[in-house]
Amino acid sequence: MFERVLVANRGEMAIRIIRACRDLGVRTVVVYSEADADALPVRLADEAVCIGPAPAAASYLNVPHIIAAGLNTGCDAVHPGAGFLAENAYFAEACERYRITFIGPSPDNIRRMGDKTRARQAALAAGLSVIPGSDGPVADVNEAKDVARGIGFPVMLKAAAGGGGRGIRRIRGADDLITLFPLAQAEARSSFGNADLYVEKLIEPSRHVEVQVLGDGSSVVHLGHRECSIQRRFQKLVEEAPAPSLEGRRGDRVARSAVRLADSIGYLGAGTVEFLLDAQDHAYFIEANTRIQVEHPATEAVTGVDVVKEQLAIAAGEPSGLRQRDIATSGHAIEFRLLAEDPERDFRPDAGVISGLNLPGGPGVRVDTHVFAGYEVPPFYDSLLAKLIVFGATREEAIRRARRALAETSIDGVSTNVDLHRAVLDDPRFLAAEYDLDYVTATPAPAAEPAH
Repeated sequence: MFERVLVANRGEMAIRIIRACRDLGVRTVVVYSEADADALPVRLADEAVCIGPAPAAASYLNVPHIIAAGLNTGCDAVHPGAGFLAENAYFAEACERYRITFIGPSPDNIRRMGDKTRARQAALAAGLSVIPGSDGPVADVNEAKDVARGIGFPVMLKAAAGGGGRGIRRIRGADDLITLFPLAQAEARSSFGNADLYVEKLIEPSRHVEVQVLGDGSSVVHLGHRECSIQRRFQKLVEEAPAPSLEGRRGDRVARSAVRLADSIGYLGAGTVEFLLDAQDHAYFIEANTRIQVEHPATEAVTGVDVVKEQLAIAAGEPSGLRQRDIATSGHAIEFRLLAEDPERDFRPDAGVISGLNLPGGPGVRVDTHVFAGYEVPPFYDSLLAKLIVFGATREEAIRRARRALAETSIDGVSTNVDLHRAVLDDPRFLAAEYDLDYVTATPAPAAEPAH
């Protein structure tokens, strides 16, 4: 196992990695921007190194500064977390060049699966169904228009190097393309350092499901599936494991296809293969994420597998030790993303000082967070404040525990989506697991409770 790991991320994900390392007796060094100087990861890590000013491009996306931080502190590995450089093949190669182990897939894996257009090609070669669309990135808005007319509007415009819902736009007609193409390009460039976009057919209605996989370079196993259909702006809000829409043999088929794809490229580490289900329950591959995902705790709850510790072990050259026949899911988990944003104002993000905080606990409740009373939420990054994960023997018990946990939750000083989650738990569509990707846009935002 490694002696010292550089944590190249921030927020609750950085803390999650620090805790996994501590469980394994591994020391950690966390990098941070000037905006995060007083953040909890800085306090919890064994060492901390400032790598630049607040903007991500000057800090969390600054490869030379991060590599230098690792070398100067004697780190033998780096964990990129989720977002930022987690799916950046150049960063993975730079780590290799300086003999720092990249805790994640190989650069070739990242290029073949992290890039959405190449992942489509790999999926086709592995026998998976894909959504009709462009064969690769489109050169400009005119080529995008030609592709869209060929497959028929409406379409989706997506960042080729994307993830986390960024660089995506829903296109209803040619006029939308002219307006939204440069906006999607700019968002893709600022988020991933890559402005390439591709086009695919918009499937309505649809549900978003995904399969967690782990590969050690010689074999791949799956840890079941998750439902991720409650989203806003193509970013997930609520995730369930297992996915209610993938019961029985249907779920087995989708999981096996995810393993087949990962196995076909000799996948190394943790990853997620994502699908859309259409109204006829046909599963289309949409993308693969070559990193740990925000929603991995839901899978941990139902499998008992610590996904981050498995990442560390695989990167250290230890065989996974997991065999598919030994992995079983039990019970039901639901994860709620608690965000600093206002659902009543089109989910506008908020920043400021958290003046009061009460987070839940008790049986079947887990909270992953980096915030505390007095913490100042910066305006520069993702609005995620905490992840609330509930577990029960059945979906019904998980929902009851979620109601109890959210009733105990209060976050004062910034706008949050806590009331939205409470409303979801009272919605008959959610209770019956009869929701799709249009759930949020079809649901009026709940009125916020008076400020405390």
